[in-house]
Amino acid sequence: MTDPESARKLQELLAQLDATLGELEASDDSEAAVDRLATMADLAREVQTEVDRLRRESPEGDARS
Repeated sequence: MTDPESARKLQELLAQLDATLGELEASDDSEAAVDRLATMADLAREVQTEVDRLRRESPEGDARS
């Protein structure tokens, strides 16, 4: 995956995370809240995986950290 593709994927994941947060904030249902939190955790893991992959593939390696 190229850097522009990775950036687009990260933007999509962050948009999904933001939308899910909005759903969580709008819900009064505790069961739905648990589901939204689980979804957010999954999305956050995907974001972290993508960031880690970009760092590994970066010419500077971990120099960006």
